[in-house]
Amino acid sequence: VYAIATLDGFGLESRVEIVALGQALTYLQATQLDNMPRLNPPQIEKMAQFMGLDVATRANLELTHTPAGTRRGSLLDCIDETVTAAGARLLMTRLAAPLLDIAAIAARHDSIDFFLHEERLRQAVRTKLKAAPDMARALSRLGQQRGGPRDLRTLAVGLDCVNDLVGLLNAVENMPAELLAVIDTLQDAQKPLGVLAEQLSAALDDNMPLLARDGGFVRTDYHAGLDKARGLRDESRRVIAGLQQKYADETGIKTLKIKHNGVLGYHIDVPAQHGDKLMKPPFDALFIHRQTLANAVRFSTGELAGLAAEISRAGETALTLELEIFDQLVEDVLAVRSGLLARADALAIFDVSAALAEAAETHHWVRPSMYEDTRFFVEGARHPVVEAALTSNRDRPFIANECRLDAAAQSDPRVLLLTGPNMAGKSTFLRQNALLAIVAQMGGFVPAKKAEIGIVDRVFSRVGAADDLARGRSTFMVEMVETAAILNQAGPRALVILDEIGRGTATFDGLSIAWAAVEYLHDGPGCRTLFATHYHEMTALAERLKGLANASMKVREHNGQLIFLHEVGEGAADRSYGIHVAQLAGLPQSVIERARAILALLEENRAANDQISGDQISGGQISGKGSSALNELPLFDAQRVSAPAQDGLRTALETIDPDRLTPREALDWLYRLKEIGGEK
Repeated sequence: VYAIATLDGFGLESRVEIVALGQALTYLQATQLDNMPRLNPPQIEKMAQFMGLDVATRANLELTHTPAGTRRGSLLDCIDETVTAAGARLLMTRLAAPLLDIAAIAARHDSIDFFLHEERLRQAVRTKLKAAPDMARALSRLGQQRGGPRDLRTLAVGLDCVNDLVGLLNAVENMPAELLAVIDTLQDAQKPLGVLAEQLSAALDDNMPLLARDGGFVRTDYHAGLDKARGLRDESRRVIAGLQQKYADETGIKTLKIKHNGVLGYHIDVPAQHGDKLMKPPFDALFIHRQTLANAVRFSTGELAGLAAEISRAGETALTLELEIFDQLVEDVLAVRSGLLARADALAIFDVSAALAEAAETHHWVRPSMYEDTRFFVEGARHPVVEAALTSNRDRPFIANECRLDAAAQSDPRVLLLTGPNMAGKSTFLRQNALLAIVAQMGGFVPAKKAEIGIVDRVFSRVGAADDLARGRSTFMVEMVETAAILNQAGPRALVILDEIGRGTATFDGLSIAWAAVEYLHDGPGCRTLFATHYHEMTALAERLKGLANASMKVREHNGQLIFLHEVGEGAADRSYGIHVAQLAGLPQSVIERARAILALLEENRAANDQISGDQISGGQISGKGSSALNELPLFDAQRVSAPAQDGLRTALETIDPDRLTPREALDWLYRLKEIGGEK
């Protein structure tokens, strides 16, 4: 394939790498047959170059697709302002593989910064890029002998776009290193590519067919032999038109036509009522009967047959010459394939840099400061996808939040334990910080007022709930498998976000697992961790783990209604407000009231007998006997609430908790009690 005696020059260090390349080559040889594409030399990408993102993390963070499988609503969809297909592919590639090298990240940030401050230049570049075709795809089709004349036209237009961009940017001072290196690369092989561009422009017509075998794509005056064959072909067609008029005048049949099909070729077609006339003297000596149909009769003549052969030869000659020209142009294109690919890559880099600058200006994103340490400080951070959705719907503004972490546990906590009610924004807060790290290291600006990020070598995310029935895994099993992968692989430079670990099993089991996981992340790898939970007992960990701090989602109660502020504050939440959320979801009022009664009894019983301290859990001394008072609580009976009975009033009164009723609920209960008292 490469006409070399050894693979050592490619830097292949292991047998596994050579075997993998051999398998890929075998597959191509088996599937492409004679259309084997030209392969670039293999390049080794080591994991040490890129941030680690496993499958679960990519899915949980919705980097390129939502759980529904759509691109809309994903991070990629939110940040993609590219105007070319090649730019969109490069942006996806960068998002899938964020960098670890600060210098390389800074080079990408410099390019965005350049276009951000050069607004007029950015708009001019994006305008030219909008006319740029997909050179890489066209070149790939031609290399596999599946291309057509339009692919050649694509390359010609693409080369013109590259030349225009280079001319535009050559006059600019203070060009960032990344873009300057791209322009310098474009100077290589400039002369042969310039010759190719002129050749393609001279050879290709403006109107291009899809397939080469359709012909008609070579410009007039490009090839003398082709022009001659086309002239003969076109002149013969004019002779056909004259011959048709001649036969119509001689026979007196004005509806006589000379037609062409794939079976008979050129033939004379007359209506059925005139067929007998041509089969009788004197016309039968000239017209040769070929076919009789229900509505037409078809004939031929010696003169028409000779002319048809001449036309056929001229057409075949013209098409043969055009196909030869096409093959030669394709060969010339593939001879400078590497230079063409370099220009396709250049268009993509220009597009991505300008697009990310456009997004940064539109959404007010800032350049992150990158460090080699393990800090993570973002001020005024927002979730890019959620903010975009709120903006498009003209809803309330996104509430920005601050996040401070430090794996060294010096200036900031190593682990942030987040409590608060559902729907308050815990998952959004967790996800947005992970997304900020990924976008920053892919080389983009981030949605925040300020960002200082120490290099993150891996991001782990365990957010949401889903089962895997095909593999026999329950929701809790999937949760535990993903958690195990995190705990076993997280290192000191990782960023871990975990949401509601342990919720899929019994309370004490789940609490124990969540508690142990937090202790392990704090004392083991000691990585930056955001951990959201409803187990309020875990907030006691802040007393004994110096690198852990409590935070909570702020809420307010007003007239019995729960108001989510979507702000992260210091300290633990006082409760989870689960019943309030259930009420917002529309559970029947009788169920809500019953739940409040049960909750009050549980809290009273726990306060009296089953209070669990952090020291008890840490020392393995959990001794709670459970809420035995639940056995004395009457079972919920819908009939007792809604149907009249002899003791209906007593039952209803036992259900009411006056301290938890809003004024409106109290008035509703008065009417309900009146109805029950009036029943017989």
